[in-house]
Amino acid sequence: MVYVIIKELSPSADEVIIVTSSLMKDMTSKTDMYRANAIRVLCQITDGTLLTQIERYLKQAIVDKNPVVASAALVSGIHLLQTNPEIVKRWSNEVQEAVQSRAALVQFHALALLHQIRQNDRLAVNKLVSSLTRGSVRSPLAQCLLIRYTSQVIRESASNTQTGDRPFYDFLEGCLRHKAEMVIFEAARAITELNGVTSRELTPAITVLQLFLSSTKPVLRFAAVRTLNKVAMTHPIAVTNCNIDMESLISDQNRSIATLAITTLLKTGNESSVDRLMKQITTFMSDIADEFKIVVIEAIRSLCLKFPLKHRSLMNFLSNILREEGGFEYKKAIVDSIVILIRDIPEAKESGLLHLCEFIEDCEFTYLSTQILHFLGIEGPKTSDPSKYIRYIYNRVHLENATVRAGAVSTLAKFGAMVDSLKPRIFVLLRRCLFDTDDEVRDRATLYLNTLGADGAVEDMKEFLFGSLDIPLEPSEESFDINSVPKEVKIQPLAEKKAPGKKPTGLGGPPPSPPSTIDAYEKLLSSIPEFANFGKLFKSSAPVELTEAETEYAVNVVKHIFDGHVVFQYNCTNTIPEQLLENVTVIVDASEAEEFAEVASKPLRSLPYDSPGQTFVAFEKPEGVPAVGKFSNMLRFIVKEVDPSTGEAEDDGVEDEYQLEELEVVAADYMLKVGVSNFRNAWESMVPDCERVDEYDLGPRENLAEAVNAVINLLGMQPCEGTEVVPSNSRSHTCLLSGVYIGNVKVLVRLQFGIDGPKDVAMKLAVRSEDEAVS
Repeated sequence: MVYVIIKELSPSADEVIIVTSSLMKDMTSKTDMYRANAIRVLCQITDGTLLTQIERYLKQAIVDKNPVVASAALVSGIHLLQTNPEIVKRWSNEVQEAVQSRAALVQFHALALLHQIRQNDRLAVNKLVSSLTRGSVRSPLAQCLLIRYTSQVIRESASNTQTGDRPFYDFLEGCLRHKAEMVIFEAARAITELNGVTSRELTPAITVLQLFLSSTKPVLRFAAVRTLNKVAMTHPIAVTNCNIDMESLISDQNRSIATLAITTLLKTGNESSVDRLMKQITTFMSDIADEFKIVVIEAIRSLCLKFPLKHRSLMNFLSNILREEGGFEYKKAIVDSIVILIRDIPEAKESGLLHLCEFIEDCEFTYLSTQILHFLGIEGPKTSDPSKYIRYIYNRVHLENATVRAGAVSTLAKFGAMVDSLKPRIFVLLRRCLFDTDDEVRDRATLYLNTLGADGAVEDMKEFLFGSLDIPLEPSEESFDINSVPKEVKIQPLAEKKAPGKKPTGLGGPPPSPPSTIDAYEKLLSSIPEFANFGKLFKSSAPVELTEAETEYAVNVVKHIFDGHVVFQYNCTNTIPEQLLENVTVIVDASEAEEFAEVASKPLRSLPYDSPGQTFVAFEKPEGVPAVGKFSNMLRFIVKEVDPSTGEAEDDGVEDEYQLEELEVVAADYMLKVGVSNFRNAWESMVPDCERVDEYDLGPRENLAEAVNAVINLLGMQPCEGTEVVPSNSRSHTCLLSGVYIGNVKVLVRLQFGIDGPKDVAMKLAVRSEDEAVS
């Protein structure tokens, strides 16, 4: 007890010398328990200077015959390594000797300390693993540590590209036959988590985990089923042999084990087993916590997308549990799943929408109610009988809070805009909303009545209601004019600002475009007489830096794409206070861009310190053709010295030049990133005659994600439905892209990637567009 008190009090520098003297006497005591506790407390309270005085005793303690004393010294070494690494590293020989100890705990602590001493030396760790994997480790705990270190070495070392053999894999497989259950499980888990693990390598680990499923120990059953659940995400076929054993776990008393078992079965089961699994799930859903329910719902959603013909029974199950009690995250997961199924399975649309309508009749969450109303406004008018949803929507106007009522008014207006036969009835309902107690609801009703009923008030009503209203909100004395709001999809800001990424959800649809400044670009270019007759601006690129950071002059360029011209806008900044630049131009060499011919340029008269300015160069190209090329750039200007005291520049200047980076116009510059909310519907709506399919060999790549990102950047298109994210260890992947090609031609691309051989990536590209020539 005294040792514990000293450790907790942590004496000050003045007092520690008294305590240290007493503890050093205990270190040489004949009672082993005193020695062990004295070592622990001394290492806790001493600083670096005192530690050198007791270092000799600690070294002796590490190789002490008593395991309690040796373990105390080793554990103290692990803690001291954080504060005094130089001293602890001098104990390597003693620690290495302790690794050969017959005491299980000493061997475990010694191995942990030895690895920490060598962890920054990759070669030393490799040698340590090589020497110990030959069978000198007796302690099960130490063996588990060794398996983890071996896995780390396997991950860091490149596999043999010719045979695909892994170093130390035989050791991991041999550990599957160890007598200790913890070692067997650790080895099986390590094998399943190997990068790019094959079915042949997985088989022995899966066999061992299958035996654990029928164990009498709950902890073994839980560990096995959790590991198999993770394996099923990437190798569902390999786990299929365990399905019979996992079905018996659905009725396990431990609800966590039952949940993991059922979700694994949903990932690996076949179409014929779906109904049976649904009946078994229903029996225990009420007994598990919301976080486990969400796991089950996500597994059901994946199963429904895998077997679309079973959507009816799975949709009914989701609608039934939607009516039960539950928290916000749980209900949101169900609603998101139903929305995704409606979008991806056309046959499930009408039944899914009705289930959502019934849910909002008794929904306590404002967020979910407004999101469902928004989704109803998009999908409801496209069904065979849109009128049956009006009752559910209008009920919200009477029974809900102001936020939901405002959402219901907008949804009603969408039905009126899309379905002409319902417009008179929608007018009646909207007029009743004019007397609502909330001003937002009244304002929306007034706006929609005027825009739906007036002739020519809004040129394109559907685009107005369903499109993106993109206009800068700035103070103005003039009244707001709805006709001034641009309705095209625009994407590229003048200066990009990175915001925290948000994961797209089922209700969220495709990620929204960043605020656009293409109107500002178009207004700027049209005000320059040389460029005024170039026509409508198609796209403006992100700024491309042409200088290194912190150089004398900072220059970036924006590429403006027209149908028959390309304009380079060079944004220049002078970072030298003592200089004034005049007559600033960029001399562009287009010798490597044969299809381009320079037609106009606009110099910058004056460029003071820290005051950005623009100079322009325009090139003509074949109309409607995606011409590409490389351009060399030279900044030319007259530099004048500035008097720091008065701020006035000298009359005479010197002509000077500054070399800039090269600039490329690539095929992606002719493609606008425009997403689609439902890729499948958009794909099927395009004429198959305009489809083109080809296969490509992308060569060796680090992983599949690198290949996917490279192709997306090359095409310059918008990834749809989150398909740009590649699951880890995946050997195949499908990516969906959409965009608008120059000439306002809609283009959809379906990319299928697969790993052919150890590292080679093959790709199949299918493209559909509104123009056969573009495809």
